[in-house]
Amino acid sequence: MNAAIIFILLFGLMLTGMPISISLGLTVLTFLFTMTDVPIQSVALKLFTGIEKFEIMAIPFFILAGNFLTHGGVARRMINFATSMVGHWHGGLALAGVMACALFAAVSGSSPATVVAIGSIILPAMVKQGFPKRFGAGVITTSGALGILIPPSIVMVMYSVSTNTSVGKLFMAGVVPGLMLAFLLGLTTWHLARKNNYPRLPKASWKERMVAFRKSGWGLFLIVIVMGGIYSGVFTPTEAAAMAAVYAFIIAVFVYKDMSLKQVPKVLLDSASMSAMLLYIITNAVLFSFLVTSENIPQSMAAMITDSGLGPITFLLVVNVLLLLAGNVMEPSSIVLIMAPILFPVAMKLGIDPVHFGILIVVNMEVGMCHPPVGLNLYVASGITKMGITELTIAVMPWLLTMLAFLALVTYVPQISLWLPNLVFN
Repeated sequence: MNAAIIFILLFGLMLTGMPISISLGLTVLTFLFTMTDVPIQSVALKLFTGIEKFEIMAIPFFILAGNFLTHGGVARRMINFATSMVGHWHGGLALAGVMACALFAAVSGSSPATVVAIGSIILPAMVKQGFPKRFGAGVITTSGALGILIPPSIVMVMYSVSTNTSVGKLFMAGVVPGLMLAFLLGLTTWHLARKNNYPRLPKASWKERMVAFRKSGWGLFLIVIVMGGIYSGVFTPTEAAAMAAVYAFIIAVFVYKDMSLKQVPKVLLDSASMSAMLLYIITNAVLFSFLVTSENIPQSMAAMITDSGLGPITFLLVVNVLLLLAGNVMEPSSIVLIMAPILFPVAMKLGIDPVHFGILIVVNMEVGMCHPPVGLNLYVASGITKMGITELTIAVMPWLLTMLAFLALVTYVPQISLWLPNLVFN
């Protein structure tokens, strides 16, 4: 009964158009003060202790690093390198877009940042070369979603905070699925380009490829710093995020010189604003998680599912449907912070690996970012392409179907996620 009241209250507030973070906070306060005897001091204490986690510090640093890279010419050099490698194939520039998104995802940790950085440069170039605008928009919108699957990933940090799962293992688990999805999106792009005979670029010589690689090397080296540093044990994921922010600042301002020192305060301010928004959502989600746990909702759900004889296969199907539906109305951070603490205990009781479950949630979030009405990537791409959401939704359909097929694969073949972390951490 209490669970029903909590969720009716939450969705009722969200339907009024209220921001999710405020809806969460108000739901908790209304329920606690009218239905329970929980003292107000414990609520205040939870607000502070909820974000007193070392891992959360990684979020502002990854946002800052992503912003420096977006403004600092790194994306353009990555596109040039990708174009020199795959530009001569069918739909070469589109394939270069997929590859550049995968490379930029490995340094930014954010999907919208990847769409903005790569899309704003490659989409005008694709239209100029004769690609239909719709095709280019479909490629970049969906490939940009790789930003949260290929590590480092802000969404993975949030899952880690919600469930106390190792960030290092999650980052390692995202590598193989991320590369697989990049390949499948590239395959879809190539197939459509070949079918419609879209333009190809002249084949680059090995000398041109080496020049492009050398120019993009400073940006690509960030992947080595972050991933190499974490897995060699030199620093934690949070320290890696801080290193990434400092390194991104140095290469944007002093190496590539695409950003002047005058522009730095604006980047810092934008990053602080985005970090504050995310941290506010996290704080309220922690409060909501506290309420849900204190009312024994996850434990009751776990008991109900195990008593009804629902096995891991059916449970994972239900989770996918639930998360895809949630993706219609909420953005990824909120979904992870609300759903993970509720679904995680049930998954553990059914013997599902916490790292595999985390990757499954992240892939669901990727799909959610590319379909309406709240698909963040759609809105970002709409801003770049000046296309309507309906037109963009039709544009992304072939790649969205590829992503759904990949989601089914990741759900029921856990080794895709677990092979690399088991190899490294065992």
